[in-house]
Amino acid sequence: MRLLAVRPVRISLPPGSELAGKSSLTPRIHEKLRMLQQKHADLTTRMSGDVSDLDRDELARLSKELSEAGHVVTPYARLLELYSELVELQQIIGAEDAALRGLAQEERQEALDNVAACEHEIIGALLPKDSAESAGAILEIRAGTGGDEASLFCGELLRMYERFAQLRGWKFNLMSMVDEGDMVKEAVAKVSGRGVFGVLMFESGVHRVQRVPATETQGRIHTSTATVAVLPQATDVHIEVRDSDLRIDVFRASGKGGQHVNTTDSAVRVTHIPSGIVVENQQERSQIQNKEKALQILRARLYERERQRMANERRASRNRLIGTGGRSEKCRTYNYAQNRVTDHRINYSIYDIEGMMGGSALQQVIDQLRIQHDLDELASLD
Repeated sequence: MRLLAVRPVRISLPPGSELAGKSSLTPRIHEKLRMLQQKHADLTTRMSGDVSDLDRDELARLSKELSEAGHVVTPYARLLELYSELVELQQIIGAEDAALRGLAQEERQEALDNVAACEHEIIGALLPKDSAESAGAILEIRAGTGGDEASLFCGELLRMYERFAQLRGWKFNLMSMVDEGDMVKEAVAKVSGRGVFGVLMFESGVHRVQRVPATETQGRIHTSTATVAVLPQATDVHIEVRDSDLRIDVFRASGKGGQHVNTTDSAVRVTHIPSGIVVENQQERSQIQNKEKALQILRARLYERERQRMANERRASRNRLIGTGGRSEKCRTYNYAQNRVTDHRINYSIYDIEGMMGGSALQQVIDQLRIQHDLDELASLD
């Protein structure tokens, strides 16, 4: 049962209202949105009239501006309708009819949830787009402090991301790994799919696990770490790597044994001379395949290095809350005794270790990181 029909309106909430205090959109952002509304209306009028006086370039430019403005104006119109609906629901809640009050309370909560979703959509539409977010990603995981327990945790993180990729319908290809059974010293994987980097970019940092190891006889909780780095997949369009800048060495692969280990020079070490970046790969039996994978990792590292340089220049005046990917940053704790996973960057916790390590609960944390990231970016525009 709906208590009221929503009518299109063009209002914003009074600055002193309850919802205005909870809104993610500041008065200055609302003012920008109203200006964008007017611009969209003017462009619509212009494009629906006689455009014979416009050349092809001018027509293309105006069409692009109209489309871009529409991505913001459309959800903003829905938001204003929700604001109006909330005002009317609040009036019903203040009425004497108990049955109506109960229904209005239910609808009010639903409307508040829709407002939050609508505001986040608007924030995402307002922010400048990073083309790297639509790309695939190179995922690097390395055991940190904690000995064998850190290596076990490194392997568990690798499997968590592999399961998460499966749930998202992405391709997960292991490019290189140094392991001994369940213990993984380091691993590099390529994750392919639409928008992979935009989702996984917040995973970069130091991940900490607190639990009683299987080998612990006294029941003491140990703390171990693993570092995660997520790099956007680079192509030759993104970053150019000249052959003259590379030094390529081949050597015999090392490992747990087998026909090809220590018998053929299949392992490859690629050194990018200008930057000093060194990449080794011995995952494949073929020297050609190892070289190709090493070059993919090198391009990704060079691309991420350039992205970080540009990001640091743009944001030198303020510390970013999320997304720097600095490895010295403790970003998340996995506490098994408390069945808790806490992301320290946003002080957000979930109590579902099994779901997290199984990949099903990871999206919940990533969604919260994305919301805070977008709010942080929006603050720089306000």
